[in-house]
Amino acid sequence: MKVLLYGATGMVGQGVLRECLLDSGVESVAAIGRGATGLQHSKLRELLHQNFLDFSAIEDQLSGFDACFFCLGVSSAGMSEEQYTRVTYGFTIAAARVLAKLDPNMTFIYVSGLGTDSSEHGRSMWARVKGRTENELLRLPFRAAYMFRPGVIVPLHGVRSKTKLYRLFYALLGPLLPLLNALFPKYVTRSEQIGRAMLKAARQGYSKPVLESADINSL
Repeated sequence: MKVLLYGATGMVGQGVLRECLLDSGVESVAAIGRGATGLQHSKLRELLHQNFLDFSAIEDQLSGFDACFFCLGVSSAGMSEEQYTRVTYGFTIAAARVLAKLDPNMTFIYVSGLGTDSSEHGRSMWARVKGRTENELLRLPFRAAYMFRPGVIVPLHGVRSKTKLYRLFYALLGPLLPLLNALFPKYVTRSEQIGRAMLKAARQGYSKPVLESADINSL
């Protein structure tokens, strides 16, 4: 399997990249980002790109992949709806439209979030924008598209968030995460489980397009 990965330096992306590199069935990983991951691996090729609303400059390097794992995302804290939409919807759909044109036989997996609003009309800004993004992805002509909606993510194996607010959250509540996992297994997943679930969904498919934490953990 050849994998295209967006957001490899983020918390989710770090975990997904690790599982891809460990998986013997993954032939290669092309990671697209504004900055380098800092990793060296025979399977890994990095494509540095700055304008995530326009991929025409690297379009000739985006074909020939079996799956795309889109892990790029930002916190909505302190952002207007317009700003958050530009990144969450704009970046994602710009990438997905190019890939759907180049490789319609590809499987596209998008990291969304628990509480995403598929109606696009709820009170929560971030949930509406995520819902709009999911809905648009599901309309694109991919072989398959899956929306992953993890809740609380337990980072393992040195995975660390780039977002200061999230780092503070994990610093304060990190010791309680195993307890949360034991008490609320439907809402907690581990960084490694997300990566393994993506690989399995890309290979074998899944019975529904939207996967909550319990679905991710079951794969």
